[in-house]
Amino acid sequence: MAKTKFEYRLFISEAVGTGLLLFFGLSVVIFNWGEGTIVEMLIPSHGLRSAITGFLFGTVGCLVTISPVGKISGAHINPAVSLAFWLRGKINKFTFLGYVISQMVGAALGCLPLLLWGHQGKSIQYAITLPGSGGVAEAFTGEVITTAFLIIDLYFFIGIKKLRKYTPFTMPFLYGFMVWAESEYSGCSTNPARSFGPAFISGNYTFFWLYVAAPFTGVFIVTGLFSIFRLNRLYKMKAARVSYHNSPTSGSLQLGLSSE
Repeated sequence: MAKTKFEYRLFISEAVGTGLLLFFGLSVVIFNWGEGTIVEMLIPSHGLRSAITGFLFGTVGCLVTISPVGKISGAHINPAVSLAFWLRGKINKFTFLGYVISQMVGAALGCLPLLLWGHQGKSIQYAITLPGSGGVAEAFTGEVITTAFLIIDLYFFIGIKKLRKYTPFTMPFLYGFMVWAESEYSGCSTNPARSFGPAFISGNYTFFWLYVAAPFTGVFIVTGLFSIFRLNRLYKMKAARVSYHNSPTSGSLQLGLSSE
């Protein structure tokens, strides 16, 4: 019973964290890219505006991770990240499914307030992610590659004891670069929950499958390569956490599973 209560506490925190990520992160996207935005006049460069948008979105993710809710759940706030932890044996199947469901619910609830952006939000379907002019193939490839970079970053920083606590602070720079380099091809989601929220409130699920299949593919590829080349032994994960910031539950989110 105690374990079950602990897991539900994790799930609630994960839903809240994902909701905060989407509300504030996508508000940045709408403010920077929605029709009629003053930002277009102030920053006419598409590339620079993309980099700033990615940096600010990553900053929101960083703040959520080191926040109280992030410290409780470990701040996956992304089904692809939860999948990576599951494949590395840090959480069991029940917990993985609980996290994913929590993230999707949090994404939907977190995006509902985006309706308050009115026409500016509606003009870009509330920051929905869609394939660019290169089509589905380029979008799929772009999502696989960017998600792979995200998972490599997490495996590397979390896998080195002295670097674990710095993991969240890599997100602004990582997303600043990835959104600048890749957003024109797919919108640079790397996160099925991030893509689900805008699809939910806009009612446009046409390409949502891509933003599940491609990030998961990226996770499987990176995790497979880490296993093949035995990098798991070099980059050992203590627990299924992105947040390692003086949380009373740090290290406990292994749910009975042994560390590598």
